[in-house]
Amino acid sequence: MLSSPSDRYRPDIDGLRAVAVMLVVLYHAFPQAMPGGFVGVDIFFVISGFLITGIIARELDQRRFSLLGFYNRRIRRIFPALIVVLSAVLVLGFLWMLPAAYAQLSADVFASAAFVANIALWLQSGYFDVEAAKKPLLHLWSLGIEEQFYLFWPLILMLAARLRLSLLAVASVIGIASFALNVALIGVSPVATFYLPFTRAWELLAGAMLACGWSRIGQTEMASNLRAGIGIALVAVAAAILDTNRAFPGCWAVLPVLGGALLLSAPHAWGCRHVLASPATVWVGLISYPLYLWHWPLLVFFALIKFAPLTLLERGLIVGLSIALAWATYRFVEIPFRFGRPSRARLLSLGGGMALMAVAGAIVVANRGFDFRLPDEIRGMTKVATQSSKWRVHQCLIDLSREMSFADDCVDRGRRPLILIWGDSTAGALMPGLRKAQESRGFGIAQFTSSSCTPALNTDVAGTPNCRAINDKVLALAHELKPDIVVLHSAWERYLDGVAATVTALKQTTNARIVVLGSVPWWKRGLPNEVLRYFMLHHRLISERSARAEADGSAAELRGKLVPLGAEFISVWDIMCNADGCLTRIGDKASDISATDQVHLTEKGSVFLIQSIIDRILGENAGPATRASQ
Repeated sequence: MLSSPSDRYRPDIDGLRAVAVMLVVLYHAFPQAMPGGFVGVDIFFVISGFLITGIIARELDQRRFSLLGFYNRRIRRIFPALIVVLSAVLVLGFLWMLPAAYAQLSADVFASAAFVANIALWLQSGYFDVEAAKKPLLHLWSLGIEEQFYLFWPLILMLAARLRLSLLAVASVIGIASFALNVALIGVSPVATFYLPFTRAWELLAGAMLACGWSRIGQTEMASNLRAGIGIALVAVAAAILDTNRAFPGCWAVLPVLGGALLLSAPHAWGCRHVLASPATVWVGLISYPLYLWHWPLLVFFALIKFAPLTLLERGLIVGLSIALAWATYRFVEIPFRFGRPSRARLLSLGGGMALMAVAGAIVVANRGFDFRLPDEIRGMTKVATQSSKWRVHQCLIDLSREMSFADDCVDRGRRPLILIWGDSTAGALMPGLRKAQESRGFGIAQFTSSSCTPALNTDVAGTPNCRAINDKVLALAHELKPDIVVLHSAWERYLDGVAATVTALKQTTNARIVVLGSVPWWKRGLPNEVLRYFMLHHRLISERSARAEADGSAAELRGKLVPLGAEFISVWDIMCNADGCLTRIGDKASDISATDQVHLTEKGSVFLIQSIIDRILGENAGPATRASQ
């Protein structure tokens, strides 16, 4: 075994923790100013792998390593602050969240307490988790990866030591395999690659390799300065040029991982000694863990309580509050448990506290998010399904991070006229209305919808890597099926040149009429939250129409670009909205709301819209039902 780093305290490592946590905090608070700040998590992974592998390697070398002692330290390090934050989140959710959101939050509390938050988020991800930015515990995926890694890594090191294998070689082989898996899967399964430990382990192993190969690293001042300079440059470039539209981690994660490793390797560099090891930077590093835990839930809950986006000043104040709470948590919770005299009672209390968090989360989920908190007048809203079975999720409304083909029954074969639905999840939400209209009209439907994928040919849609490929596939299916009508529908935020290319291609390859439906009303905070807000302010059900929906800004451009190409344009805004505002409900009860979130229509909203426009969609085919046999 190669010699590991000294166990002497290095203040520059706390300084590097400060850099990592502030990158993440600034990214969450001011994403436009720090678009790549999420790479701070990758730096944390490297630091963790370096420190913990160094400790294990030293103790193995001295023949005093104990698994029980290792997990005792992990529990005292991780559990105290996490229990406090999970408790606070459960209380805040009880006070301010709708039952469905509170039930989801409580499920996330359970997953976080079990250190499988990354797995839970992976299973919820993509379109089917359209409000991910509103999840107060979204950031705890990284804790899940770390703790899953440390379930196995100490055992692997123990086995390697017993077999007298080089720890550096073992870390290198596993790290290279993990990196290769990450690169191989990032294009086909980006969400899984982001959240699963197998494709993230190489980042922790980069730190482990540094620890295991420490004696081979030159520590002259010149070499240290060179490595530190390159390291900080790599981290700065990553934070500046990366954003959520990049396929990450993939090869891009090499920038922060290598940058962090180089900084760790250079304790004698001027920048590490005078900047990272400065008292102010070290202080932020010491509170970095509770600061990481507090900042995101506070940003989410303050925005939820305000029922509006936070201003820059408000975000800055929340960052300040996060720092204050982080210091208090460190001083009055972490220090007593982590550095106080170890005892069985303390360990049992921490284990019991975390188990209690998991049980509390499960109880809230089992009781439907404690829906008894809502008054009868608006409780019916909580029973409105966020997804309809008629959307045919994973069959005809596919998640491109997992699927690249449509089910065979997405086409009503042999029925004419045939309407082909092409668009994103908002197009999938039209299906309940189309199925209802089909009962009296007899037309066929071909549904080819993909989450977060605008029907724009020759276009790479940001955040949806496989969108271009699936749109090419839908065009080929349209050419094969020869539908009578193609309905294009999406959120229509961008990529209108690509939509024009779609209309042109459809005109060339089919004889279909092309009908473009404009955007549905956009409820900034989600319509259910608007209903709750209105009730809290006025103590009655929201009016049938509200002016709080955002206007459709794409209609004029869509009409101008696509109508000259032969498409017909129908404004959904004109159907759902008038001078008094947009429809909030299609009836007299809260359960009659028209949208389940910001943009997706409920079944009643979908039926209302389609009934209003079906004759215009069918055109000359409008009339009595046409049976398949006719």
